[in-house]
Amino acid sequence: MRATVKRPATLLARTNLVLGVSATALALTSIIALAVFVILPIEERSADDEAGLIVLSAKTWVELDAARRPAFEIELLENHDLIISAEPRDLPRVDEGNRYYELIESKLSERLDGPIRLMESDDLLWADVPMGNYVMQIGFSSQRRDVQPVYVGVVIILMGAIIVAATSGIIVRRVAGPLSRTAEAVEAFRGAGGFQALPEEGPEELVTLAASFNAMARDVSELLTNRTTLLAGISHDLRTPLTRMRFAVELLPDEVDPQVVERFERNLTAMEELISDALRFSRGAGEEPHQVDFREYLESVVANIDEELRVDWRVSPPGSVRIATGAFQRVVGNLVRNAQQHGGGAEVAVVCGDDIAVHVIDDGPGIPEAERDNVFQPFYRLDTSRSRATGGSGLGLAIVSQLCQAHGWTVTLGSGADGGTDACVVVPLGTGLSMERQEESVTK
Repeated sequence: MRATVKRPATLLARTNLVLGVSATALALTSIIALAVFVILPIEERSADDEAGLIVLSAKTWVELDAARRPAFEIELLENHDLIISAEPRDLPRVDEGNRYYELIESKLSERLDGPIRLMESDDLLWADVPMGNYVMQIGFSSQRRDVQPVYVGVVIILMGAIIVAATSGIIVRRVAGPLSRTAEAVEAFRGAGGFQALPEEGPEELVTLAASFNAMARDVSELLTNRTTLLAGISHDLRTPLTRMRFAVELLPDEVDPQVVERFERNLTAMEELISDALRFSRGAGEEPHQVDFREYLESVVANIDEELRVDWRVSPPGSVRIATGAFQRVVGNLVRNAQQHGGGAEVAVVCGDDIAVHVIDDGPGIPEAERDNVFQPFYRLDTSRSRATGGSGLGLAIVSQLCQAHGWTVTLGSGADGGTDACVVVPLGTGLSMERQEESVTK
């Protein structure tokens, strides 16, 4: 089974990864090119010069008379760090694996027409150099003894990675900051008026993005406001002809078929429900939130719907919550009435943590998982559990969904513990509750 590599999620991490890989490849390329075209030729030239100096010094020493050799040896020591000894000693060989030492051995062997082996003693390198009738032992100090190219390459790569991470962090933050603010604005935008316009600053692309979002948000807000105003106006104006129609039905002669009158009254009632739902939605969508005592508020909302219905508080809510009271009342009311009408009864339970979750649970047949998104569409009915004979405008859950979207709440449908449907409305809180409350909620 092959393991999948998880890609970084954030723009900063992805940019750092790309730049880090690029910087590493660039550093490796630079090191290889520097070694092949600069270091290795210089190293070979240096070894050749060192070998040439050793051979030339040995040849000069042999050609000098005995009286002048001590002065020459002193000059070599002071100016070239070379020591010439006419009495060879048995010294240990240098360790293998040092390319520069191997180069010196090779260059000396070429110049002296015979194999030369380097030895090591007293922090110096020594070579037995046959010259004339002498075999001299010449010691010299290698300036490349402590050079470690591998460590140098590692340092270059690490420093390059650190520099790339720092610079990419600065660059990406300047880009990711506005993008994060844009993402938050898009997520918070619900189509209502009064949105916070994004600052149009920074690089040209981000300015264009912010300006486009601001223009789109203004157009959408204006469109939704006009739609809501139009819906409210039409619904309000329809009440007058509807009332006239009711008066006309009441004034029908007695000889009119009672079944025809009943059908007219049913149709008028359905129209009134549609108009009332439209008015409730138009009022709730544009409502501004304000602070309320949530426990007292929700209990009063539930009591107004059904005096016998009680709220099961799994955890005590925070004392004060900022919420659009009218819209939330319509959401809870529609869910409770829907549960009572189609689910055989309703139970209201509240779970508090970082958010407030209000559950409306019924004992009905439940809603299939595949249909749970569809029931929020206007006039959508389930064949097995809904019918026009049960009444209702068909807009109840659609209004719940629209009001939740308008105010930043979330509504989901699930299965209850004993069957039936669990409709859950989550209201985000600015600050979470204490850990004790969350643990108490989980325990219950």
